[in-house]
Amino acid sequence: MLSSTVLNVISRSISTSTFKNQIIKLSRLRVVDNSEIGRQAMMEGKPPRCIHVYNKLGVGYIGDRILVAIKGEKKKGILVGLKQKQSPKIPKFDSNNLVLIDDNGTPLGTRIQVPIPHILRTKMKEKTHTKGADYTKLIAIASRFV
Repeated sequence: MLSSTVLNVISRSISTSTFKNQIIKLSRLRVVDNSEIGRQAMMEGKPPRCIHVYNKLGVGYIGDRILVAIKGEKKKGILVGLKQKQSPKIPKFDSNNLVLIDDNGTPLGTRIQVPIPHILRTKMKEKTHTKGADYTKLIAIASRFV
């Protein structure tokens, strides 16, 4: 009898939330472009969840590509705003923002509805290669920078 109550108390102290609001697997995100699939998922109250982060650390930062599950499909996206603590001169957002892209880096939407960090311009230019994905279109559809 005593052991079950002790285990019950111990199990209450275990937290399953993400550490410091980092983007890891199963983190919820908010789609901030005007793509059809993103708009439908957000209106239904079923935001996309991160499946995989394409970097060595497994933790997503601004400008990183991730794989998300949205409405039963797998889509790629780029992180454009995070809740976690940022380095100096990079703004901290109140939600984890995502822009959906296809395999060659073209955004699925035609407009980004929230301001994106100015540092994203330099990061996306570094990641754009001649044979790889073209992220300059993502910067072109952004109307406001912070």
